[in-house]
Amino acid sequence: MDATPLSDSYAWQRLGGADTAAEIAQQPALWEHLAHDLAQARERVQAFLGDRLNDPNQRVLFTGAGSSGFIADMVADRINAQWPAEVRAVHTTSLLTHPALYLQRDRPTLLVSFARSGSSPESVAAVELLRAQVDDARFLDITCNPDGELARRGAGREDTCTVLMPAASCDRAFAMTSSLSCMLLAALCVFDAAPWPQRLEHLRQAAALAREGLAQWGAAAGALAQRPFDRVIYLASGPLEALAREAALKVLELTAGQVLALANTPLGFRHGPKSTLDGDTLVVVIRSAHALARRYEQDLLDELRRDGVAGQVLAIGPHSDIGGDDEHTLRVPPLDDAWLAPVWLSFAQIYALQRSAALGLTPDNPFPDGTVNRVVKGVTIHQG
Repeated sequence: MDATPLSDSYAWQRLGGADTAAEIAQQPALWEHLAHDLAQARERVQAFLGDRLNDPNQRVLFTGAGSSGFIADMVADRINAQWPAEVRAVHTTSLLTHPALYLQRDRPTLLVSFARSGSSPESVAAVELLRAQVDDARFLDITCNPDGELARRGAGREDTCTVLMPAASCDRAFAMTSSLSCMLLAALCVFDAAPWPQRLEHLRQAAALAREGLAQWGAAAGALAQRPFDRVIYLASGPLEALAREAALKVLELTAGQVLALANTPLGFRHGPKSTLDGDTLVVVIRSAHALARRYEQDLLDELRRDGVAGQVLAIGPHSDIGGDDEHTLRVPPLDDAWLAPVWLSFAQIYALQRSAALGLTPDNPFPDGTVNRVVKGVTIHQG
């Protein structure tokens, strides 16, 4: 069957994917809305952060679980490179099991939580853990749900700042799409070292690029999803490595595990994972905005195409002066990979949505038996 355009809401309603399709398509408009909201919140956020990012003794932990944890991975290194403070990504799923590796009682620590619902047990427990184990603990919650546990518990507290995303970003569908991209861009706007007007302009540029990409890639990603690949491998480097992991997770989630999806780096792929290739494998290389990284990516693309083992090999990302003409690229302004990540993610989101529909699943709820849930359940929080 032919792929269904994102804009065909009636068809997606019948296919059980109307929410997911709408939430992917709405992202450029939401990012523009987000730029307005952040401009309004600027003074409040700046007052909360003060001069802490200029303090080498300050520790900043970006955290979340699953897709929210991948947001942390995508932004942390860029922010760490810009400020004297120590900035790192630690998933709540690691922080709760091994807190002694990440927390020091006498080290001032800012916990930045990414949370769509704000009510997952790990998100709430991570905040309580810091309050118990760090003397000078502060919390910046980037969340899509004003009624979630994080927003509710942080209300009125001097040690907490809540940054709410546009209301429509609190995805109703199972998979995180617009919630993830909004929280990622919000974190870059809040913590980037560039002047605020420049940060907001970067956000608007990303929105314009995503709108262009959605228009260009919808049919191509949909047609690709009709091909019966049972294995998908996303490869990317730097901040985009976490994007590759998120793209792979979207395939796993929306196909209910029927399509195996893996992620790695272009250089790391040769060190064993390349053995997973066969004729039923799709390989997608997400190109970096950095020229040096693109040379390594092109080496691997040339190698994989020369080997002819994979079913199909393609690249998405910034237009490059090296490589073939079959790539899904955009001409981009001078933005860093972290700012561009949500633009490339939209391609992967469309592919996962269309692959789910091609398999006869219901993308808005690919697990009708409840074995996997929109908000994680069944987590017991243990005390150390």
